[in-house]
Formats: sequence, C-alpha cells, structure tokens
Amino acid sequence: MPSASSAKPAFDLKSTAWTLTALRLQTASLAEVVADLDARFGDSPGLFDNDPMVIDLSLLREADETVDLAGLVPHLKRHHLMPIAVQGGSPAQMAAALAAGLAEAPDGSAPASTRANELAPAPREVEVREVIREVEVVREVEVVREVPAVATAAVPTMVIDKPLRSGQRVYARGGDLVVLAVVSFGAEVIADGNIHVYAPLRGRAIAGARGNTDARIFSTCMEAQLVSIAGIYRTTETPLPANVLGQPAQVRLEGEKLFVEPLKA
Repeated sequence: MPSASSAKPAFDLKSTAWTLTALRLQTASLAEVVADLDARFGDSPGLFDNDPMVIDLSLLREADETVDLAGLVPHLKRHHLMPIAVQGGSPAQMAAALAAGLAEAPDGSAPASTRANELAPAPREVEVREVIREVEVVREVEVVREVPAVATAAVPTMVIDKPLRSGQRVYARGGDLVVLAVVSFGAEVIADGNIHVYAPLRGRAIAGARGNTDARIFSTCMEAQLVSIAGIYRTTETPLPANVLGQPAQVRLEGEKLFVEPLKA
C-alpha cells in the first residue's frame, strides 16, 4: 500500500478563465427586474441552458441601494440562468451577496496584462464589450482605454467537423470558427472573429465576442436560437423573415442593429 506522502493527490487547483453572461442592474427594485425578465424571456424557455452568470451592481454602487439578491436568485434560475457571483457593488452590497451564497467577482473579465494583447492599435478610444452576451435588462457597455498592443501572429481558424449537441460549447479565441456539421438547438458556437456554419445553425451563435463589430455569422441553413455580434443580439422572440429562415443567410451589425440577410449566389 503506498504511503500517504507518495499517494496521488485527490485533486489539483488550477487557474482558469471563464466568459460569463453579465446582468447589469439599473434598478434595485426586485419587482421591476423580475417583471422585465419575465417580459423579455418568459416566451423563450429554451433561450438559456443553466448558463452561469454574474450580477453586476456597478450602476447602483454609488447610491448604495439595498438589492434583494437572495430574492432575485430564484427568478434567474427560473429562466435557466445560474448566478454564481456579484461584481461592482459597494461594500455593503458585496457583503449581502456573500450572505446570499454568491462569490465576489473581479470587475474586469480578464487581467490587465492580457487585455493589451487582445486589440490592435487604434487612434481612438475602443469600445470593448466585456461579456459575450448581454442580458437586455441593461444595454450599457464599458468604454476602456486600451494600451496599443504589439502585433502578434495571426490566430489560425478553428474548424469543427462533428455535430454539436445541446449543451456543448465551442469558443474560437482570437480568430474565426468554421463548423462543418449541424449546431443543434441548445449548443453554442462563439468566436472573436467570424462564424461560418456549413450546415443547419439551430443553437446560439456569438461572433465578435470581444467587441469586433465587423464580425459576421454565416450559415447555409439559418434557424438560429440566438445570434449575437459584439454584444448586440437577436433571439427567437423576433422571428426570422421567411426569406432567410432555413435558407443560406448572413448576420451583420450596423450601428446598434443586427441585420439578417439572404446569401446571394
């Protein structure tokens, strides 16, 4: 029998990075937030799949308003959102979050040392959406002054040639994503660049995940549950036009509006 000193440890601790949905509250009124959640997502029971999320209190921090986080959590879970942490609140708000069983998340989505390498140099302020998907209870995004980055080698395109089932998620960090098989309802494809699906796209497609407003989504059979570019998204609450539903189509962003258009031969 191996000694205790030579036995294999039961677990390891490793650092990791997660990209989470952020719910940025504009009001401390639980009734208003719950009503807005139900109005926006009540008719779309399959929109979320127990997705982990962060509650952002940065807009309420200075007012130091009391937020009933313990009361909010079950309503988020009812919409298949799993709150795991809170960020941006005052000391009193963060203490209430810990009492509600929620962790304290850092205000940024990535360490400052890595952010400088994520965007090319720009002569102006660059708008960076810190989350992949914004739940539309709020629409504000943070503006961050980025330090000009040194050009790095191009990231190769990620190619997936197997079907993606419900609950599966693929993220092409820093580049484009090409999927050669069906993206099923409940599956999620994410890319910092463009997304190409040469098969039915029935799940969620999130392009320009780190703020690239020029990114696009292409599919030979557009039936997406959700499409998003640079944080602006469209769900099945807004039905696709007949000329693109189930047809070859692309999604592009113009200003703050998404356009879903047929692909012309």
